[in-house]
Amino acid sequence: MFTGIIETLGSVTELVKEQENIHLTLKSTITGELKIDQSVAHNGVCLTVVAIDNDEYVVTAIKETIDKSNIGDLKVGDEVNLERAMKLGDRLDGHIVQGHVDQTGVCTNIQDQEGSTVFTFKYDTEMNNITIEKGSVTVNGVSLTVVNSKENEFSVAIIPYTLEHTVFKHFEVGTKVNLEFDVIGKYVTRLQSLYKKKK
Repeated sequence: MFTGIIETLGSVTELVKEQENIHLTLKSTITGELKIDQSVAHNGVCLTVVAIDNDEYVVTAIKETIDKSNIGDLKVGDEVNLERAMKLGDRLDGHIVQGHVDQTGVCTNIQDQEGSTVFTFKYDTEMNNITIEKGSVTVNGVSLTVVNSKENEFSVAIIPYTLEHTVFKHFEVGTKVNLEFDVIGKYVTRLQSLYKKKK
């Protein structure tokens, strides 16, 4: 379980493809605190640490993860948002994030406003994911509040600190992002679809 509050950035130093899996080696300032089998969210994708060597560690992404996220698009040198799993009893500063990406979206607009930057994302509605005005959404692992919620589109306003300390600073129109929708909203949507089937 995660909160969507990014701890630090990691840098991809190596990518090794093995059959349908990808082994990613990353360098980060938190590597020395990691342990084998520990869960770490990478751009919102929960991956397990399988090896550690000095300031680098390795995680493995399987085919399903690659298909549903932007992990397969990473290149050596790319930066990644990192968050370790929350500790029991910690403050929930963001919202409940599972680290299970629902689907990807695409950045369609970036607009500078007074004191913040507004990013707009579009996504495919075939998977029945939804946002609501002032609800929560996770974009590349960052817990954010939805503004201008539409059927297949939403925006988020990023403060300068978040822009500087996450991969949002690298976003441009056309950037593919990982989306995890609010877990409560997903349960409500699922219950509604089951109710409609029974009628």
